Amino acid sequence: MPNGIVPIPPPVNEPVRSYGPASPEKAPLKARLKAMLAEEIEIPLVIGGREVRTGNTATAVCPHDHGHVLATYHKAGQAEVDQAIAASQKAWREWSEVPWEHRAAVVLKAAELLQGPWRDTLNAACMLNQSKTVYQAEIDAACELIDFWRFNPHYQRFIYSQQPESAQGYWDYVEYRALEGFVFAVTPFNFASIAGNLPTAPALMGNTVLWKPASSAVFTAWQLMRLFKAAGFPDGVINFVPGSGGQVGNPVMASPHLAGIHFTGSTSVFHDMWRTVGNNIATFKTYPRIVGETGGKDFVFAHPSADAEALATALVRGAFEYQGQKCSAASRAYIPKSIWARTKEAMLGQIEEIKIGPPTDFRNFFNAVIDKGAFDDHVGYIEHAKASSDAEILIGGTYDDSEGYYVDPTVVQTTDPRFKLMEEEIFGPVLTVFVYDDDALDATLELCDTTSPYALTGAIFSDDRLAAIRMAAKLRHAAGNFYINDKPTGAVVGQQPFGGSRASGTNDKAGSYLNLIRWTSQRTIKENFVPPKHFAYPFMGEK
Repeated sequence: MPNGIVPIPPPVNEPVRSYGPASPEKAPLKARLKAMLAEEIEIPLVIGGREVRTGNTATAVCPHDHGHVLATYHKAGQAEVDQAIAASQKAWREWSEVPWEHRAAVVLKAAELLQGPWRDTLNAACMLNQSKTVYQAEIDAACELIDFWRFNPHYQRFIYSQQPESAQGYWDYVEYRALEGFVFAVTPFNFASIAGNLPTAPALMGNTVLWKPASSAVFTAWQLMRLFKAAGFPDGVINFVPGSGGQVGNPVMASPHLAGIHFTGSTSVFHDMWRTVGNNIATFKTYPRIVGETGGKDFVFAHPSADAEALATALVRGAFEYQGQKCSAASRAYIPKSIWARTKEAMLGQIEEIKIGPPTDFRNFFNAVIDKGAFDDHVGYIEHAKASSDAEILIGGTYDDSEGYYVDPTVVQTTDPRFKLMEEEIFGPVLTVFVYDDDALDATLELCDTTSPYALTGAIFSDDRLAAIRMAAKLRHAAGNFYINDKPTGAVVGQQPFGGSRASGTNDKAGSYLNLIRWTSQRTIKENFVPPKHFAYPFMGEK
């Protein structure tokens, strides 16, 4: 083992490649897309490094062409979850005691593999299985995940360096232990970077993990699992157990070895998990750490001084990049009457330019939503708006799932600031706008703050500095990630640590040390160099 205080390479954000015409990165990615489309693979569970096939299977498809099967994957049940828990505990003792710099080395190697030979594979998988444009896939499956894997070891070393003071004659220090048990990582369909970070962040800190990926993104998750092995994660450290929420989650949360939950997904599922943990609290060996990023009803709020064209662009990008399927996507907007006409004209004009179709055609800005369930939910909200006297569809409102799950970019204007589409999470390409009187700024800020139970992301637009200060203060608790004159999406690791509070989660800020510190348990150590030889104290010397 090295006897130096090992430095971590200074983390730098991975540059985003353009994939523009004739760019050197475009041809190899196109070739990888073609190769992946030409084969159908079988995806097993991975338990203790061993591939397990249960015979209980489902398919991974292209959302933009749901008749095209990318893979058949096996699903876990009670028996496989029990095996994975056993494998995690077998691996825990050795992995939890591996020197931190060697755990960091595995994650740093994963970053380099993804930056280089694995980049096309992960980007192509993300495009095909999650229906992302090449640019959205590049930002997510490549750059953001590389950033997590470069910055997390930097934060890991920072955490370990936080040590107490020592009085003369004593030496005080703390060690940062892995949690006793395993961490249950539950990842969403929408971000490959989250799918890669949620299991590896606890593993970096010495924990072992059971990982349940989203059923609609198992193909991408499988490529990540292969990358984990290539990077050097030992058998049993990360166990891959796709399957239904109940079939996997129920036995996991009944296990006395559950030490933590690392979750991104719906608020209702997170509530159920937290409730189950509470009901089972007496059965656990330790109190589980619960870290979750859940829903959002993210807002854009404009002041009368706002630049209408910049506002319109932020609304289009914020609401419709990746079909509005980002936790941070703009879903509601508050715009003053004085600039509404200009904003509306610019926004609708840009939306009319949007090309819609499969991600394999790089000219498309907008692709399909993830699956039939999401499609039906989005259609339900659109039809509700169509039937309401309080709403008008300004553009979009059309949909078709005959080949792919396509819901066109839709903008709804409502006269009711408490309209259903202003309050409820849609997680799709539907933006609802409320136009307010210029002199009702404070009242409308209050509406923005109180209409939704969520507090994930939000943006304000103002060219009046004093107004911006006032608006930011009024909306202090309405968003964990807050933007001024920018769209509410696109947080970058190391620059904008991500997470929200209220019904949006525990705000443990992925992309910062705050998330990693949840996966450690301190032990304080005090050494007395010259211990006393008798119990008496000086105060006892006279009456």
